[in-house]
Amino acid sequence: MAEQKIGVAIIGARAFTSGELLRILLRHPGAEVVALQARVDAPMEVGEVFGFLRGAPLPAIQGVDVDHLPENTVSAFLCLPHTVGAKFAPLLLERGIRVFDLSADFRFRDHRIYENTYAVQHPSPDLNRRAIYGLPELFRANIIGQDLVACPGCYPTSIILGLAPLMKQDMVVKGTIIADSKSGVSGAGRTPNETTHYCNANENFAAYKIASHRHQPEIEENLTRLSGERQTLTFVPHLVPMERGILSTIYASLKEDITEDRIHALYSQFYDKEPFVRVLPKGALPATANVARTNVCEIQVRVDAPARRVIIVSAIDNLVKGASGQAVQCFNVSHGLDETAGL
Repeated sequence: MAEQKIGVAIIGARAFTSGELLRILLRHPGAEVVALQARVDAPMEVGEVFGFLRGAPLPAIQGVDVDHLPENTVSAFLCLPHTVGAKFAPLLLERGIRVFDLSADFRFRDHRIYENTYAVQHPSPDLNRRAIYGLPELFRANIIGQDLVACPGCYPTSIILGLAPLMKQDMVVKGTIIADSKSGVSGAGRTPNETTHYCNANENFAAYKIASHRHQPEIEENLTRLSGERQTLTFVPHLVPMERGILSTIYASLKEDITEDRIHALYSQFYDKEPFVRVLPKGALPATANVARTNVCEIQVRVDAPARRVIIVSAIDNLVKGASGQAVQCFNVSHGLDETAGL
């Protein structure tokens, strides 16, 4: 007799991240999509939104009404705009449904940082205190069995994974971290704006939100958590004219002279058991094409010895490891499934 699959709902089912979730969940051996909800005037087939899913065995997208989810809904993925997910999470949790939130609403341990960053009052500060930051490579034990998991942002995933081994070993001079990141246009979401419209993004490469991006406080809070002391960084994101992917080049001053071989060995050992982090052989460098449509983070380290500076390069797919794939990874960990299932 076949093992019963876990019933999954997606709220916000028209988002880019929802399309990736559906692509993954359709091949997941332990999950079944039982409900899709979004802001729609009338029910619509998934293929009308995501042409690559035309004809897939999926329910129609209905209007958002969490009180009328099927009884076999066990978990829900929230693919909603920031400040919206927190309104639905309590309703789902009251019904005993586990929540995996892809927005920023529960990412901050200190809800006041969230309020300062997003210029809103957090609607559920008590609930926020029980949420788990869903970066499995670093906080796996905390995710097991949890019913409210906040999936990290895409830039934070690439930068935090890139720096974690050094932060845990206290090898970096405080205040010297610079993260220079490039992202594909899909990172801005489904609705185009003046910056992401094809006519403006094509054949263009530009920095934006220098030292003011909303992911910076999220990165700093988690680097502080890893190192045990307050950390800051300079973060400069860039938009590149490609569909997906993030490449982060991270610079930091080392506290002492350390060879590149020693740091490479540290990274290799730190991520040795991780199925989705690939520390590259010394002659190779990460590239977005190598990780596209995968849940993998590629990492390489270099040392500029005369400057006593370490340079870390990391690459992820912003829609997969930076969003939907990581959410499924957290789903697997929370439910005690094979962490690589569907991925």
